Amino acid sequence: SIEMDLLHSNGVLIIQHLQRDYRAYQDFLNFMSHVGDPRNIFSIYFPLWFQLNQVVGTKMIWVAVIGDWFNLIFKWILFGHRPYWWVQETMIYPNQSSPCLEQFPITCETGPGSPSGHAMGSSCVWYVMVTAALSYTVRWKDKSAVTLHRLTWSFLWSIFWIIQISVCISRVFIATHFPHQVVLGVFAGILVAEAFEHTPAIQTASLRMYIKTNLFLFIFALGFYLSLKLLDIDLLWSVPKAKKWCANPDWINIDTTPFAGLVRNLGALFGLGLGINSEMFITSCKGKNSCKISFRILCIAASLATLQLYNFVKIPTHTEYLFYILSFCKSAAMPLTVVALVPYCVHSLMRTTEKKLN
Repeated sequence: SIEMDLLHSNGVLIIQHLQRDYRAYQDFLNFMSHVGDPRNIFSIYFPLWFQLNQVVGTKMIWVAVIGDWFNLIFKWILFGHRPYWWVQETMIYPNQSSPCLEQFPITCETGPGSPSGHAMGSSCVWYVMVTAALSYTVRWKDKSAVTLHRLTWSFLWSIFWIIQISVCISRVFIATHFPHQVVLGVFAGILVAEAFEHTPAIQTASLRMYIKTNLFLFIFALGFYLSLKLLDIDLLWSVPKAKKWCANPDWINIDTTPFAGLVRNLGALFGLGLGINSEMFITSCKGKNSCKISFRILCIAASLATLQLYNFVKIPTHTEYLFYILSFCKSAAMPLTVVALVPYCVHSLMRTTEKKLN
């Protein structure tokens, strides 16, 4: 439509302005784009919070998975273009004088652009972290503590919005999103996170519930895709555009395709359910050692170190279905490691040390 073309063309002007006048901040903006990467939720934020507060850690995975699932459905419904290919195909510019937008190694994502998955994932998870931190201070009753709570509230929400704005600017700067797409992503993420503030049932969910949720999310997404395909609507329309207009073919990554994100999130949710309902979790995280600060610190350090090793596990991409299966397994292994394997090993090590001392 004409309105959407005008919105996109104005977005292109903003991107050109950022790329021209904020060149000195390129490294910082690229870094903030990585900060907003949804994959950091599973490898950094989750292991930190789960060992500090299992309720918050569990909520974080649910929010991240359901939020990213909604993001996928919204992307399929809205058919949002990305700037780096839209400027090459639109007819709005006369005499084929399309603007030149610089691309970066993280520009060429292959899924539709609206809403922004980075902005949505970042806002929903940081919303969970900020509200969790504030829940500790809201209980303070004396006058000085109330003042401190208000200062803490202002400080944490200021940090929240600084991070969200930085992530949004970074995604626009690298020409992978239009401004309205990142704004939509931020507020959609907040809505998902707020919904889970009132969903306590996830804390007592059984493994069967995790499996049923996984099956529902997968079947709904696959059914939605196949139904529209029968109507001759290709929901993977954005992949050929990304491959055609990306400045460097090596920047195209199968890990950014819509189904790759779906499989990754389903794996993480299944791994969490498997871990929380395992005997290793009950033995280690529900035992007497779980209250010790030393136990939690060791679990955090061991979890973060172990998860970094997963980065060295490269999944073969020559066969798409094999990639999805292995991606599911790898994603399931990460929360399982944090929730069950690492705490059990630390618990066993501490128990062995205590026996030797006695």
